[in-house]
Amino acid sequence: MTADRNITIIGGGLAGALLATLLAQRGWSVDVYERRGDPRVEGYAGGRSINLALAERGLHALRQAGADGEVLKQAVMMRGRFVHPLHGEPGLQRYGRDDSEVIWSINRGELNIVLLDIAESHGARLHFDHRLDRVDFIDRIAHFKRHEDDIARPFHALVGADGAGSTQRAEMAKVQPLGERTEWLDHGYKELEIPPALDGDFRIEPNALHIWPRGHYMCIALPNDERTFTVTLFMPHKGEYPSFEQVQDGDAAQALFQRDFPDTLPLIPELRQDFDANPVGSLATLYLDRWHLDGRAVLIGDAAHAMVPFHGQGMNCAFEDCVALAEHIERAPSLAEAFAAFEAQRKPDAEAIQQMALENYIEMRDKVDNADYLLQRQLELALQERHPGRFIPHYSMVSFMRIPYSLALRRSKIQHEVLVEATRGLDSLDGVDWQVVDAAVLARLEPL
Repeated sequence: MTADRNITIIGGGLAGALLATLLAQRGWSVDVYERRGDPRVEGYAGGRSINLALAERGLHALRQAGADGEVLKQAVMMRGRFVHPLHGEPGLQRYGRDDSEVIWSINRGELNIVLLDIAESHGARLHFDHRLDRVDFIDRIAHFKRHEDDIARPFHALVGADGAGSTQRAEMAKVQPLGERTEWLDHGYKELEIPPALDGDFRIEPNALHIWPRGHYMCIALPNDERTFTVTLFMPHKGEYPSFEQVQDGDAAQALFQRDFPDTLPLIPELRQDFDANPVGSLATLYLDRWHLDGRAVLIGDAAHAMVPFHGQGMNCAFEDCVALAEHIERAPSLAEAFAAFEAQRKPDAEAIQQMALENYIEMRDKVDNADYLLQRQLELALQERHPGRFIPHYSMVSFMRIPYSLALRRSKIQHEVLVEATRGLDSLDGVDWQVVDAAVLARLEPL
């Protein structure tokens, strides 16, 4: 590896802080520049959803950094989706077979603080209130704004971990086009809150991700360690009722919830105020043709492949990026080769999880209380028992394993075809032709 073992990371959020630790552990000299103040001093200045779902891919990365224990102390286990239909009984749909297959709800700000502490303890230098302004890639000088001051810092290589609105990405594109395109979802979101009960406990089942599916819109709620739930209402920006165009204030939101989410009204006493106070968020998928600029710069996480949040994999995918990039940097003879190998490995997987995240929105808002979907889910679990290691449910491949996302997507498509074909016209598993289904699984799916 090159003698000049210096890396400059732009962005001290989740991916930037984790990567700083992984590189410092390998003996690299690491500087992290973050545009916001130090959240350990000034509090967390978020702006994005405060809740994240941590799954096995992200946990594996945290284990590499020795951060998993500290993080899980603040996390709340989620065993599955607790589905609240408009008519009918609410109930839990488990993600996996038992409590060994769960995901964790974690507060973004608390997680960021843990990762910054660990990065600093490994010798990474953290520079807060440094907003990247421009980059001179010829002389390798990064220019930052700190309050009113202009600060110039030489760099050997820049890693852009500065999110979907990445300044580093914009600066790289001035040197070489990256083929950037953004596809905006025509749906937005608004955050609300379920406070603790009067006795200080959770108001609803804490160990689940709650979903109120309503066709082309939905509500979800994720638990927090302070016994609250972060509630997110997802709806179209415009068009037929309900949309944010028509539901514009707290009174209109109260009427919508009275009609479509009546069981949530006692849970969200500040519904009107929350709705009026919180902005409508936008959702987009970011695609790039290139993630790196020879050995001078590379992008990771949302800066390279921002995605919609419906599979809960944005952070997990970014953390996988960090592990992969650190390994390529350590193994490759030059940074140019490391960055190229990283992009070649991760780009197909990022594109696969971006696609699966979009598909999961339709599943969450429209299918989780659908009879055909529920029958297919029953069959999926039965086939997992009959063919362990060969038929693995889609959600398990994405959330409880670390196989490439692209492989999970390919296998999921085949498995979905098998499930649809086997349950066509049935209303229970009694009519399933097991001989035909077993033969299809054995013929079409290699053991993992």
